This record gives sequence, C-alpha cells and structure tokens, in this order.
Amino acid sequence: MRFIRYRSGVEEPKFGWVFENQVGEIEGTPFGDYRRKEADTQLSSVRLLPPVVPGKIIGVEVNFQKTSSERIEELPEVPAIYLKPPSTVIGTQEKVMLPSQSHLVEQEAQLAVIIGRKGRWIAPDRARDFIFGYSIATDITARDLQLSDQNSGRARSFDTFLPIGPWIETELDVIDTLLTCRVKGELRQMASTREMIFTIPQLVAFISSVMTLYPGDLILTGSPDGAGPLTAGDIIQSSIEGIGDLVNPVAVEQG
Repeated sequence: MRFIRYRSGVEEPKFGWVFENQVGEIEGTPFGDYRRKEADTQLSSVRLLPPVVPGKIIGVEVNFQKTSSERIEELPEVPAIYLKPPSTVIGTQEKVMLPSQSHLVEQEAQLAVIIGRKGRWIAPDRARDFIFGYSIATDITARDLQLSDQNSGRARSFDTFLPIGPWIETELDVIDTLLTCRVKGELRQMASTREMIFTIPQLVAFISSVMTLYPGDLILTGSPDGAGPLTAGDIIQSSIEGIGDLVNPVAVEQG
C-alpha cells in the first residue's frame, strides 16, 4: 500500500492512501490506529508533502560496493552512521537550496527505511517486524564543508538537504531493487540493493543496538557511486523501482 502526507487547498496536512492515482483520506495515523476513507480525490489535485515527519534521521556513510577499478579495498566491518536534523526534510517538487557557505554541493540517491514500531536491540531476523515501509531520499551534502570540517555534521545539516517522497511504499522487495539518480536528465547513479555491503536487516539491528528506534524514524541506507555537483537550475530525479520518482529543482538560497 502507498501512504502519503498531503495538503488539499488550504486544509491542514493529512495522511492518505493511494489507489490507482486516487487519494483517500486516513483518519488517525498509519503508525497507529487508523481508518481508510474512500479514495475519491485525484492524486494530481493535491500537494504531496514529505510522507513522514521523522523524530530522527540516521544515515549510513558507505554501504555500496564500488565497481570495476573503483572497488573498495577493505569493506567496513560495521556501518559508519551519521545523523541529520529533521529540519532538512522537504517533499517532492520542493526546492533544494544551495547555501552561500558552500561552493560544492552534491546529491546522493538513497533508499529510505521508515520505522513503524518502537524497538531496541532488534535482531536481524526480526527487523522486518519493525519496518513500516520504504521511500526515496536524496541526501544532499556540502562536500567542501565536509572536507574542511573533517566531519559531515554541518555539511549534511542545511535546510532542504533531505528531499523525501513521494510516498511510503509498504510492499517492496528490497533484495534486488534498482536505484537511479539523474540530474538534468543525465544518469549519475545506478545500482541495485543487492550491492549493499550491509543489508537492511543488518542496518536496523546495528542502529537499534546504539539507539532506540521510534515510529516515523528514518534510516538512509547508503548511496552508490555517482554523487556530483549541483548548480542552480538543475533538476534532481531520484528513482527506485517499485516506488517511483522523487523530483526536486535546485536553486540558490537568498539570505
């Protein structure tokens, strides 16, 4: 099933479900008790919002094996994780804003895992019980600041640096799912989830050994090769087979 957060006209944001390009409102929250209303509104007539308002966002630094001559010499023994603030989150069609502090901002398409149940010390073979669904994320990084700061804290934390969407897909086979990213129509990234170093159950288990996971939390599962510079006027299209397309224009922040 596909779940969305959306706004119709001037109404407050709502949760909804999608069936054949029609939207039905949800009473309650998908992470608890809810009731589906009839899908009687055209999807094209509503504004899609980020499908979740996460309490926290955990990313994975390196989680794809490089190809050919760029193959990683030594695979990491444990995932290297980082945090992004919820204020980075925007939805599909919203603008990624390039900050004045950086001269090299890059994109990274990722599969996002949405947690559905509170959990700590989750065993890998039970991880699926704690996953609500999946979405597309485009993780944005000010690469020059990451290098000069020698960490990614500031570089990954600017407002608009995490487009998510367009919805949450609860029925997705993540064993061998194709992920791509295009910028201005040119292919920059392409890989399958089968190329991940750490599987999604392993990531859930590892992260939950560090911190309690709550409904709505996001795990960014890593990005394949192909991150590249963004400039004003670019259009980023991150796509995942079985979910769809996350599309965001790029502009310069005014301030």
